[in-house]
This record gives sequence, C-alpha cells and structure tokens, in this order.
Amino acid sequence: MLLSVKSLTKLLQRICAVVISFGILFQVLAQPAFALNDGQLLVVETWNLVNEGYLEPKKFDDIQWRRLRQKALEKPINNSQQAYSAIEAMLLPLGDPYTRLLRPEDYEAMKRSNIGSEINGVGLQLGSRKEDGEIVVISSLEGSPASDAGISSGTILKQVNGQSPKQLGLEATAARLRGETGTQVIVELQKPDSESEEISLERRSVDLRPVRTKRIRNESHTFGYLRITQFSEGVPDQVKEALQELSGKDIDGLILDLRNNSGGLVSSGLAVADAFLGDKPIVETKKRDGINDPIHSGIDTLYNGPMVTLVNGGTASASEILAGALQDNNRSELIGNKTFGKGLIQSLTNLSDGSGLAITVASYLTPSGRDIQNLGIDPDRLLEMPEPLNPGSDEDRWLLDAELIMQATLDKEEISEQRSQETFNNEEQFVPKEIE
Repeated sequence: MLLSVKSLTKLLQRICAVVISFGILFQVLAQPAFALNDGQLLVVETWNLVNEGYLEPKKFDDIQWRRLRQKALEKPINNSQQAYSAIEAMLLPLGDPYTRLLRPEDYEAMKRSNIGSEINGVGLQLGSRKEDGEIVVISSLEGSPASDAGISSGTILKQVNGQSPKQLGLEATAARLRGETGTQVIVELQKPDSESEEISLERRSVDLRPVRTKRIRNESHTFGYLRITQFSEGVPDQVKEALQELSGKDIDGLILDLRNNSGGLVSSGLAVADAFLGDKPIVETKKRDGINDPIHSGIDTLYNGPMVTLVNGGTASASEILAGALQDNNRSELIGNKTFGKGLIQSLTNLSDGSGLAITVASYLTPSGRDIQNLGIDPDRLLEMPEPLNPGSDEDRWLLDAELIMQATLDKEEISEQRSQETFNNEEQFVPKEIE
C-alpha cells in the first residue's frame, strides 16, 4: 500500500527532527570540557598520586574511589582553603590517618623537624590509633613542656583548646600545639586506665638534639652510651662521629637508647642500622605489588663490639626497623618494654601550590618476616615498671639495669674465654713429643 502525501510529509518531518537532534547532541559532545581552575587541578593531582602509589588499592573499590574524586570536584572550589577541605574529605574514607594532605605551613614545619633544628611548641610526638582513630602520644621530646609535665606514651589527646584531635587529624592537631614561645595551649589528656584531666602547657623552643652520648664507668668496665631521639636528616653523620669518639676511648660495650624515638626518615634509620650490622638483612618492604627483597647492610661496620638496646612504647617507625634488625640478627639484646607498632612507610610529595602529600606506600617487616604495624616488638627482657621519666639521667633505673646486663654479658664472655684458654693449654700438655 502506497503512502499518501500527507503521511509521507509527516514521516519526513520525523526523520528531520531525529537528524537535528543528533546534530545538536554531536555539537554538545564535541565541545571542549570546561577548564579546571587551580584548586580543582590540585584535587586531581592529589587523586592521581594516591591512585598510583597507595599501598592497598583494593580499598578503592570499597570506597568508590573514582566517585570520591567526582564528588570533590562538584563542590565549589574557588580558593586554596576550599581545595584543601575537598581533598581532606576525599582522603578520609581510606581510613588511613597517615595518608594525608599537609597544608603549606604544616609541610614546612615537618621539613624543619626532619632537618633536625628546633621547633616551637610543647614537644609531643603523636600517632593515630588504628582501632578507633584516637590521637595518642608516641613520646614527649626530652626537655620539652610535655616532658616536664610527665606526659607518657599511650596517653590519649582528647582536646586541644576545645577542639577534638580525632576530628582534626594528625597534622592539624600538631599545628595547634605549635606556636610562639610563651603562649599557652590547653590540652585534655586521658592516660591509660585513668580519668581525663585538663592541663595548660606553655609553648617554648625545643632543642631537638637527636644524638647524645656519654661514657659510663664502673669498677671494672667502661661503657659508651648513645641515645638517638629521632631519625632526622643529619643523624647518620652524627652517629658516625659519636661512635668514632666512643671507640677512641676504649669502651668495653655500648648501650644504645631508642626510648621515645618516634621515628623520622626511614633512610636515616637504615643508615644507622648499617653502622652496627655487617652484610646482614635490615628490613623487608611490602608494597602494593608484593614483598621486595630485604635491604642489606654494607660489609663494613662502625661498631661491632658488645651492645644492648633500650626500647619502650615510644619507640616507633624507623627506630622499630633498627630495633627489629638488631634483634633478628642476634646483634643486640632488646630490653625495656614493648614498642609502639607503627610499621607503615609514607612517601612525601611536593604539590604544585607548596602544600605536601603524605601517602602510605609500603609496610615494613623485620628480617624474620614479623609485621610491626599495630603489633610492635617485644623486648628480649622486660624491665620493671613504671618507666623512668628522664631517660639518660642519674635517676634512670632502666639505664642502670642496662649497665648491669652489659656487665654480666662481658663477665660471661671473659669466663668463657678463660675456660677456652685453659682447655687449649691442657690439650697442649698432652700432645706427644718426638724423641730426639
């Protein structure tokens, strides 16, 4: 049946309408996307860096990682502060407090502390507890307002000037604790198994001085004492100088003190381990693509004599790498208390606007394959609690214990050598001689 003119006209009109619709749609799709502003570009830059390097990419599916980028870009971003807020909201679902944005002032403060000069604040080294996100004290820097107030490892920071550290996050909390010398900050603290208390701390300049040494003499032996409070940039060279100086004074043994060393640069920790271990495995790193071969120390050492190492709940991160390597290689007995348990490694990246981005890119295992994250390292010998408040001082009971253990070890070695020599002499007496 042939179409009438009227029907044909209607059909042609419909065809034209469809063609026009497709033409309009093609023009829309062919148009270039709107250019992103600087703040939006910063969000995309952060997302790409985390997407390429984060340790556990399987988390991305659980939190709809691509959708989080889109949600961040849908928010109004017209300045740096809005960009930072969008990035922080985007990273939050990862549930990793160590993968974080560092605003420019916080980033600069972190770099200064890694160089190892001075900081203005109260001297608290902080970490985030995985099970509940609480911000807890890893250690108090020696000679700081926090140390003078007796704030110990494991204390929960509940409030800083009326704000919740758990909501602020690590970097923002640390920023609120820093400030001009002489100013006050009010903190609410909850020590393990006790009620909360509120105290006021006066900020001041804290000398980080990460490497400290002295000689300890008793009736029969001379020991070297080496304390490392953090692994900042210049620490390996300072440790080298300290060991050379102590070795030149004919020490019989070394006491290495890693108490309240909250870590720092992993590279510095590895360099210090290299000073004590000759061609031994130091650490294994677990990255997103599997476990890498262990990192080995060099053949030469700076000190290979007897030693004992002090650790406690403030021993964390890079200092746990060192402690675990010494223990697993039977190089040094660990004494004190269980370490903190921070076994994650972050890369630190400069962002385009002067801020920084910390990304968890690996976890580390001791040479025997032990995971440190949230588990810590158990010492070979527990020392009596409570811990001394001033490590390295004349009132330090644990240091006295270390001296006694070191002395017992040396005495045991001397007795063993004497017995070996006596056995050798006795065997020589019974060797038959030829008759001339």
